[in-house]
Amino acid sequence: MLNLIGEYECKLDGKSRLLFPAGLKKQIPSVAGEFRFVLNRGFEQCLVLYTLEEWKIRSEEINQLNDYVKKNRDFVRYFYRGASELLLDSANRLLLPKSLLEYAGIEKDMVLFAFSNRIEVWDSKKYKSLLTDEPEDFAKLAEEVMSKKENNRVENVS
Repeated sequence: MLNLIGEYECKLDGKSRLLFPAGLKKQIPSVAGEFRFVLNRGFEQCLVLYTLEEWKIRSEEINQLNDYVKKNRDFVRYFYRGASELLLDSANRLLLPKSLLEYAGIEKDMVLFAFSNRIEVWDSKKYKSLLTDEPEDFAKLAEEVMSKKENNRVENVS
């Protein structure tokens, strides 16, 4: 499993291509000399970039959902909507689909926020706004989120 880290300020060129940061590329293993990704809609109006291998893991998890349950079908449709496979070109660029850029409100300046097994792709202004809206008491939030353990694993807090 990947353990990506870093925050990278980037710009789109006139053809909606992103020059992939060298520091981030070093953290990602290539397969047969290629760097393949899947870009998808994320939460809070950002995009999420996965390596193809991590995407397959995420897809397997989602494909386990019972498709006889309407909420599951709705979630699966929304999750996969717009997902696009991308290949890093010889100049270390990724061509980002316009529909996904529109969804995230990205025009030129962007931030790649790498953590765990994914890279969130944000419009620069939205990302900075997100950080300025930090919770009033981050220590209390950390305690609430991180102290909820069941069977020695971290649980999601609703």
